[in-house]
Amino acid sequence: MSIQVATVNGSGSQSSNTVLLRSIFQMGVPVSGKNLFPSNIAGLPTWYTIRANKDGYIARKKEIDFVVAMNSETAQEDVMSLAPGAAVLYDEPLNLSSLRSDLVFYAVPYDKLVAPVCPEAKLRKLVKNMIYVGVVARLLEIDVAEVEKAIRKQFAKKVKAANLNLAAVKAGFDYAAANLVKRDPYFIKRMDKTAGKIIIDGNSAAALGCMFAGVTMVAWYPITPSSSLPESMIEYMKRFRIDADGKATFAIVQAEDELAAVGMVVGAGWAGARAMTSSAGPGISLMAEFVGLAYYAEVPGVIWDIQRVGPSTGLPTRTSQGDILSTAFLSHGDTKNILLLPCSAEECFSMAGDAFDLAEQFQTLVFVMSDLDLGMNNWMADPFKYPEKPISRGKVLSKADLDRLGGFARYQDVDGDGVGYRTLPGTDHPAAAYFARGSGHNEKAQYSERPDDFERNMERLNRKFETARSFVPRPEVSTGNSKIGIIGYGTSHWGLIESRDQVRQEYNIETDYLRLRAYPFTREVHDFVKQHDRVYVVEQNRDAQMLSLLKLDIEPALVTRLRSIAHIHGLPLDARSVTDELTTMEGK
Repeated sequence: MSIQVATVNGSGSQSSNTVLLRSIFQMGVPVSGKNLFPSNIAGLPTWYTIRANKDGYIARKKEIDFVVAMNSETAQEDVMSLAPGAAVLYDEPLNLSSLRSDLVFYAVPYDKLVAPVCPEAKLRKLVKNMIYVGVVARLLEIDVAEVEKAIRKQFAKKVKAANLNLAAVKAGFDYAAANLVKRDPYFIKRMDKTAGKIIIDGNSAAALGCMFAGVTMVAWYPITPSSSLPESMIEYMKRFRIDADGKATFAIVQAEDELAAVGMVVGAGWAGARAMTSSAGPGISLMAEFVGLAYYAEVPGVIWDIQRVGPSTGLPTRTSQGDILSTAFLSHGDTKNILLLPCSAEECFSMAGDAFDLAEQFQTLVFVMSDLDLGMNNWMADPFKYPEKPISRGKVLSKADLDRLGGFARYQDVDGDGVGYRTLPGTDHPAAAYFARGSGHNEKAQYSERPDDFERNMERLNRKFETARSFVPRPEVSTGNSKIGIIGYGTSHWGLIESRDQVRQEYNIETDYLRLRAYPFTREVHDFVKQHDRVYVVEQNRDAQMLSLLKLDIEPALVTRLRSIAHIHGLPLDARSVTDELTTMEGK
């Protein structure tokens, strides 16, 4: 079932909704939370949708089963959009029960209930939201002890606030028990499917992953929806990366803009630091010039792209996978960038380590392509595994290496993998290089405009990219005997696993599935297309950007096997929309 709470931005409903989500989670029920909020600071409508599902499906559900209507501006539209049989809990003055006869309505006088609980009038707007938590708990049979536990966690350092909010929950619960007769079919039943799991947003998981990956320098500029990633890093690094003498072992710098931020990353990466930035589409576009410099001068670094809807300012608080194609080739000239494609909080954590290792192994920028849904929303996750693999710095020559070799050529392909050797500034040897060029250069990093030097260098860079195919995270593949394949990536995965079950159960259509985890594509991706007559590439953008990358990569004879299922509404992908489109294209 899905519970949607309709309020206004800035009303303090986020705490109430998080308490509801955690209460259900603590009852052992798989759950997810999606926050649909406006891009202004306060006053416009916001919707928070909680999905609880006994089978573990956590993608957005298209249909809403239980609405908590608190916003007078959207209440009528919210009610009219519901399917028959849904339940509506509303603020009594809204008088919504007259709108339809095929829904179940519950009216609650929130203002009357909150006044005795909260004598301070200016706080009532915030506390009133906890009234509906109590009412929902009564109607849906959510354990009040779990609600209290969730409140104590939410207000862990504010005992007085916790007690006030708990009193509001009790007032709502008692009112519902005394005055509301249960008439809808929805309830929450205790299960055991969340034991040992945590709830975390992807940006926090990414921040932890970067810290464990050994990042020492972060430069950033605020932009929705990526800002919470470096903000979380500030908190984590202050807690865990301060030496015994009180000195920080890191630098986090808020730059004047995104171009300056990535410039700092390139400088720090050249100097030997593990450096990163995070941004969203508009900021990534501004970074193009420095990205080209890092690609051509071969400087490592990591960039997190928490994708949102574009172009231009677009919809800053809606999710998308719309930066895939532009980021793969970001900058002018012949440029190819490594992309990692996390689908979960666990992968935001683990791919942080992958990103830094790959950046230094291949001496290039690596982009981690998250999105707003993953970055800012709450997700169930298994506890993160402590990284056991040693940090890899790639081909870095030490003073001892240079003593033995006598010297080296910075851009020479010694091993046939396209990757040259480098030294770090400060290496105490006269043969240690410290200069990197964004202009034409030969194998020794000397300035050159000779056509053969340029061509040789560009072919080597391409060879390096081809080598990366064998080192990037491999896709997850589920195959049987079906002639129909589905390719997805990122947060689309959660709707796709549910959609595959729907088409099997409702249409008797079996499908095979490959989840991309990186670009460049590995051999498994090519093999998957070869093995299927029709391959549906599902993504959250208008122009089928991942499909375009696949067309450029696979054998020309296989291109006609690819089909596109693309969605660009800015909402997290739901299973039903995929099921409807795929079965229609299959003639069902």
